[in-house]
Amino acid sequence: MALLTRIRGPRDLDRLGPEQLEQLAGEIRSFLVEEVSKTGGHLGPNLGVVELTIALHRVYDSPKDKVLFDTGHQSYVHKLLTGRQDFSRLKGKGGLSGYPSRAESDHDIIENSHASTVLGWADGLAKANEVLDKDDHVVAVIGDGALTGGMAWEALNNIAAAKDRPLVIVVNDNERSYAPTIGGLANHLATLRTTDGYERFLARGKEILDRTPVVGRPLYDTLHGAKKGLKDFIAPQGMFEDLGLKYVGPIDGHDIGALESALQRAKRFGGPVIVHCITEKGRGYKPAEQDEADHFHGIGPIHPDTGLPIAAAGMDWTSVFGEEMVKLGHEREDIVAITAAMLQPVGLEKFAKAFPDRVYDVGIAEQHGAVSAAGLATGGVHPVFAVYATFLNRAFDQVLMDVALHRCGVTFVLDRAGITGTDGASHNGMWDMSILQCVPGLRIAAPRDADQVRAQLREAVKVEDAPTVVRFSKGAVGPAVAAVGRVGGMDVLRRTEEGTADVLLVSVGALAPMCLDIADLLDKQGITTTVVDPRWVKPVDEALAPLAEQHRVVVTVEDNSRVGGVGSAVAQALRDAGVDVPLRDFGIPPRFLDHASRKEVMAEIGLTAPDIARQVTGLVAKLDGRLVDSPTEAARD
Repeated sequence: MALLTRIRGPRDLDRLGPEQLEQLAGEIRSFLVEEVSKTGGHLGPNLGVVELTIALHRVYDSPKDKVLFDTGHQSYVHKLLTGRQDFSRLKGKGGLSGYPSRAESDHDIIENSHASTVLGWADGLAKANEVLDKDDHVVAVIGDGALTGGMAWEALNNIAAAKDRPLVIVVNDNERSYAPTIGGLANHLATLRTTDGYERFLARGKEILDRTPVVGRPLYDTLHGAKKGLKDFIAPQGMFEDLGLKYVGPIDGHDIGALESALQRAKRFGGPVIVHCITEKGRGYKPAEQDEADHFHGIGPIHPDTGLPIAAAGMDWTSVFGEEMVKLGHEREDIVAITAAMLQPVGLEKFAKAFPDRVYDVGIAEQHGAVSAAGLATGGVHPVFAVYATFLNRAFDQVLMDVALHRCGVTFVLDRAGITGTDGASHNGMWDMSILQCVPGLRIAAPRDADQVRAQLREAVKVEDAPTVVRFSKGAVGPAVAAVGRVGGMDVLRRTEEGTADVLLVSVGALAPMCLDIADLLDKQGITTTVVDPRWVKPVDEALAPLAEQHRVVVTVEDNSRVGGVGSAVAQALRDAGVDVPLRDFGIPPRFLDHASRKEVMAEIGLTAPDIARQVTGLVAKLDGRLVDSPTEAARD
C-alpha cells in the first residue's frame, strides 16, 4: 500500500502519473478486499468504481466542488481518497459509516442511502450556485439501477430545463442495482454499451474525408451538423439529448485517462451534461466477478481468498418468507410477487425460479410498485409486494390513496423491520407501524417467530378487500415461542396460575423472547405478569381492553418508533373503551440512530429486558406508594 498510505486528501492525487494511478487503483482494490472481508459491507459496488472515483477527485476540487453519490454504498473509495483509511470498524459502533456521512468529513455532502434522490439534490445545489453566483461545480454519480426510479426522471426533467446551468451527471452503468437492471431504460443503456459510438464513427469519417480534396471538409461539416440523426442511427443516446442534456460516452469506466478526458470536457461545458461510464461490479476480485447473484453487492465477513462466508448462516426471517411464498404459489395460481430491484434480498428468488411469469421487478420504484399492485389486485390476482420496511416509506401516498382507498387486496411484506443497526439511520425500519396506523382498513401483522411468519402470511393473502402488512426483522430467526392460550385473536405467551396479574405486557413481533425475559425479572421482584402477543397489531384486538382492565398496569414493547406506534394505538383503544389503567410504552425514541450492531443500538436506547423491567418495577412500586419521590426525601428518611 505504498501509494495509498500517502493519500491524505484528493489533491495528493495530482502528483501521480498514469502508471502510479494504475498502481493506486490496484492497491485500493486489495485494501477493500482485505478490510471489507473482515467486517462485511458493500464490496462489489466499490470494486467497480475505483478508477471512476480517482478520476472524479483529480478533475474536481472536493469539497469546494460538490461530488454526490447515489445511493452511497459505492463511497468507500471516496472515503479512502479523502483521508479515511481506518476500516477496522466499518459499519460498527464508533467506526466509519457504510454510506457518506457529514459527521465524518466535509467531503460528504449528502447522506442519502435511499436510491434515486441524488439528481434532486444536484438540481437544488446547482440552482443555489446560480442564485449566489458561485463557481462551484456539482457532480452527481448515479447508477443505472437508481435511474429506474421515478424521482430521478422528475429531477432530469427539471435539470434539462436550464440549458446554461452547469451540472454533471455521471451514470455509473454496471447493468445492476442489486441484481441486473431491468426495464426499458436498461435496454436503452444496453444498446449504448454494445454499439460503436458516434464519436468513434465520426472520427473515422473525418480521417477519410480529410484525405478527399475539395469536397471532403465541407461534407464532414455537413455530417457533423447532422449529428443528431447520426447519433440516433449509430448509438441511440438521443433519449438524453432529447431532454436537452449533452451526452458524453459511453466511456470505459476503468480507463482513468479516458474518464479524466470525458470529465474535463463535461466540466468545461456550460450546461447539464451526462457522462456515461461502463463499469464492472466486483472488478478485480474473482469471487465477486463470478458471483452471478449480485457480484458481492453486500457481504458479511468472508474468507478473502475464497469469498466464502466465515460462519454458516442459520435460518433467517427472509428465507422463511421466501419458502412459504413458493408453497403458496403452488397452491394458488392468483398469487403474484413484486420486488423493487431486490429479488434476492427480499427472499423472492426461489419464487421467481418456480413461477417466472408471476414475478414483477419494477426497478427502484416503490411508488410505481404499490400502484401497479393495486392494478393487479383490481385485475383479479393477489399481489405480494416484498420490500424493506424503510423503503415502504417512499410509497406511503400510494398505499393510502391507491391501495387502501380502493380496498385492494394487496399484501405488503416488510423485511428488515425495526432496528437493523449497521446500515445506519436510513435503514432502520422503525417508522412503518407508525405511518401505517392512520391508513383506514389496513391490517398489520407482526410475527414473533418463523411459525408465525408462515401462518400470518397465509392469513394476510386471504384478505381481498383491504391491504395487509406482514413485517419481520433482519437476520436469524430464533426458536419458536409457544402460546399457552388465546384471548380473542391474541396469543397468550405467559400467565399466572391465579389467572390475574399485576402487569399486562403486550409483546410486538420478534421482541417476544425479550418480553418473556422481562416477565421473569419482574417475577423476581414479586410482580406478576401476563404476556400477550397481539399477532395483528392493527387494528387493536377488541379483547385487549377487557383484558387490560383485569391488570394494574399495561406495558407495550415494540421495535418501532414510540411516536404513533403500537403503544399509542393501544392507549387510544383503552381510552375509547373507558379503561383507565396506567400504560407505559417502550420502543424506539424519535431520533435518527447511529450505525452499530442491533444489540448495541437497543442497549443505547434502553430497549433491553433489564432496562424495561427496572422501569416497570418502579411504576408498580409507585402505585403501591413505595417509591421514594426525590433524593431529598431519601436523605431525610
